[in-house]
Amino acid sequence: MLVVAEFRVLGAVETHVDGHPVDLGSPRQRGVLAVLLLHANHPVPVDQFLDHVWGEHLPQRGRNALYSYVSRLRAILAPIRDVSLQRRSSGYRLTVDEAAVDVHRFRQLTAEARASAEDVDALTLFDRALGLWRGPALAGLDSPWIASVRTTLEAERWAAELDRTDAALRCGRHAELLADLITHATQQPLDERLAAQAMLALYRSGRQADALQHYDHMRKELAEQLGVDPNPALQQLHQRILAADVALAARVVTPRATPRQLPPAPAGFTGRVTELDALTSSLDSTDGDTVLISTLTGPGGIGKTWLALTWAHRNMDRFPDGQLSVDLHGFSPDVPKHPADVLADFLAALGVDRDHQPTNLDARIALYRTRTTDKRMLILLDNAATTDQIEPLLPGGTTCSVLVTSRHRLPALTARHGARPVRLDVLAGAEARTLLVAALGDAHDHGDTERAVIELIGLCKGFPLALGLVAARIRDDPDLLDDLVADLRELGLEALDSEDAAASLPTVLSWSLRNLTDHQRTVFGLLGIAPGPDTTLPAVVSLSGLSQAAARRTLSALEDASLLERRPGGRYAMHDLVRDYSATTADTFLPADVRDTALTRVMDFYLHTAHTAERLLDPHRTPLRPGRPAAGVHPLSLSDAAAAMDWLEDEHATLLAAQRAGVALGRHDLVWHLAWDLEIFHLRRGHRHDALAAWRAALHAAAHLPDPVTRLRAHRLLGSACSRLGLHDEAVEHLAAALELATHHQDLTEQAHAHWVLASTWERQEDDRRALEHARHALNLYRLLDRPVWEADALNAVGWYGARLGEFDTARDHCHAALTLYRHHPYPTGEAATLDSLAFIAHQTGDHQQALDLYDQALTLYRSLGDTVRVADTLGRLGWPHVALGQHDRARAVWREAIELHGQQGRDTDAARVHRQLDALDQHPASR
Repeated sequence: MLVVAEFRVLGAVETHVDGHPVDLGSPRQRGVLAVLLLHANHPVPVDQFLDHVWGEHLPQRGRNALYSYVSRLRAILAPIRDVSLQRRSSGYRLTVDEAAVDVHRFRQLTAEARASAEDVDALTLFDRALGLWRGPALAGLDSPWIASVRTTLEAERWAAELDRTDAALRCGRHAELLADLITHATQQPLDERLAAQAMLALYRSGRQADALQHYDHMRKELAEQLGVDPNPALQQLHQRILAADVALAARVVTPRATPRQLPPAPAGFTGRVTELDALTSSLDSTDGDTVLISTLTGPGGIGKTWLALTWAHRNMDRFPDGQLSVDLHGFSPDVPKHPADVLADFLAALGVDRDHQPTNLDARIALYRTRTTDKRMLILLDNAATTDQIEPLLPGGTTCSVLVTSRHRLPALTARHGARPVRLDVLAGAEARTLLVAALGDAHDHGDTERAVIELIGLCKGFPLALGLVAARIRDDPDLLDDLVADLRELGLEALDSEDAAASLPTVLSWSLRNLTDHQRTVFGLLGIAPGPDTTLPAVVSLSGLSQAAARRTLSALEDASLLERRPGGRYAMHDLVRDYSATTADTFLPADVRDTALTRVMDFYLHTAHTAERLLDPHRTPLRPGRPAAGVHPLSLSDAAAAMDWLEDEHATLLAAQRAGVALGRHDLVWHLAWDLEIFHLRRGHRHDALAAWRAALHAAAHLPDPVTRLRAHRLLGSACSRLGLHDEAVEHLAAALELATHHQDLTEQAHAHWVLASTWERQEDDRRALEHARHALNLYRLLDRPVWEADALNAVGWYGARLGEFDTARDHCHAALTLYRHHPYPTGEAATLDSLAFIAHQTGDHQQALDLYDQALTLYRSLGDTVRVADTLGRLGWPHVALGQHDRARAVWREAIELHGQQGRDTDAARVHRQLDALDQHPASR
């Protein structure tokens, strides 16, 4: 069971565990705890301690008294998880999560409030901070130092009160503030900031005269008692109130933004009354026992997305907590979207920073459902392929609604989750006529055109996509109406949703192309063969070779012709069937050299922008610049690492598609460099399978490249990717190849790196002897290279593997040498890893208390770095010294946290191992 502790000094000094108060002993002993809490996680020298607690009234044996109080407090605090009282050479230190100490939480909350961009959020934070106060700080304690701290804390509380009042006034809450402001202003007649707040509240409450009178009273008080005038800010406020300045009126507070991810409502929607009513009826009749799921199914081009967006926009007010929307690419030339990637986007929209999202799919699903529980939201899942693609995206609770579109009927979704299907058929004659006539506008009349319209409706078979495309073409050139009818008579639309759509829809699409310029037709064709599910203006500039202005005009023309859709974030995409036709057009009508040159340009755009991003993410990594970009390529110049991560996140699917296209086209340099430039992104985002696929392709490409180093690096990084996924035999095979090649080419750096990765790979297979051999090889090579941080990494590795083999004395020496290097060349990750190694050695050699101290230091560093992977690993080891010291509850607590973290990270094997440790502890008689 998780033990929750609270430490309080904003009032009487108290400690509560799981809501129950703890007896802290005498006032003097509570004073000792107060000093520790106020200096939490920092050592307090003994002399300073004595002064803080006793001041001038130090007893004759003050040090002994202090030792006695500390000893009693250590016993009281021992059962509390993540709390320890330690003696260091520099003094006593209480290790505690500062969030559990009310004074530190108060300061953190007020800092967050002052930094908040939204006054409504700031108010909430100030209220939480001020709600921590239970009376005068450190009540019942006395010493000069305590008194000075009490005064300081009271000043901080009053400053927070004033800041909160400012935020509340900005939110227009003057009426609820007024009575307290008048009372406080009366009690503190010389506080000019308080007077300004009271005057503003009076004025906004329609009491201008009272506000002016309050100023006059303040001015007289200042003159009589201090001989000064009000400060300039107060004088200016007085003048503005005197002039009834309208700018002083309370502003209207803009409500918090909610996710609004729906694409724009489609224009020209008509008909579908029955289907719209069915969706609304389902929403009205839901029993609240389960999430409402509605499915819109039907063939491609039938208007599923059109209908879904229309209904969603018409019912937005019924989903006050927002709308999430995604195109799942279930029927598309691109790879269908994986639920994990969709959840990452949804969680980001729900306020979960991408860097703090779990990498494990199940953990993401759990977090997503937690965030959507009790929300009234609409989740639109467009273009879904299977029920398996949909289920992870179903929200938590019963108050959300899900709307799915798919070409499949999805019977499993109905069977498992009670989805309510709405099947779309072609438009009825009247609806189709209304759609076509409305789209034609002035091009329609009641003579020959009307007869042609009727025939077109029949020839288009009621498919909304076909009708929309026909209407767009006739609207641009009404004289072509008869030609369009003749073409449709000849080919028809029977094959619109078959595997071979070329028998009908291309005829409809060709009409839209006829009215395009040569440049527009070329770009339309090139968009069909460009890699990725969608594109952006900068990519199209390189793809087309046009200027940015010309490319923008071309995209607008294609959008106007219903051949392209503009989506949020400046992205452009085609309907699946339109893209199929676009690719066919490129292959048929564009010369091979035009296609090849355009593909070269756009792929170079992605390659060189990815390289820019990689350099921003890790400027210390070996710089491997790709060759010069082709003429007409304009890579993006990203501003910083955050912009680099954002661009890679947005273009990840396209970059992987570009690498696959590079394989097909024999662009071996591009295939290799994209794998290299994506490596850091893949590591940070946890895309282990994508990294594996990228390096498999890169290794094959390296065989065709002249530089042999590309092949050995590909072997090394593919081996690393295999190792992370547990493919140990393959990992060793590739790493051995990398080492052999590096040795052959006398590349000491790559030899060292290969040994380094081999060490961790053999460790994963529990062969510590081999791991130690490779770590020693890496150490010797790094020393030759004169790279202190790399040398320290290898020193710690040698120490770690030696310790695992029982060679504790030499292991300790290596780790201390590593620690010295890290502290001369600051590298917190390496320092934490070495502290962890030393803690393991201390535990194995019987110094369990020192092991706890060292693990504590390592955890502190890892937590400060946000390195949750290594936090989990260290927690898994931390439990053992707790067990050795008989602290079984503490061991259970740290192991449960480790299991939770391993689960979030998708590390099921590690979670199972710690589970076994926990089970064994629970079965041990002494632990009960």
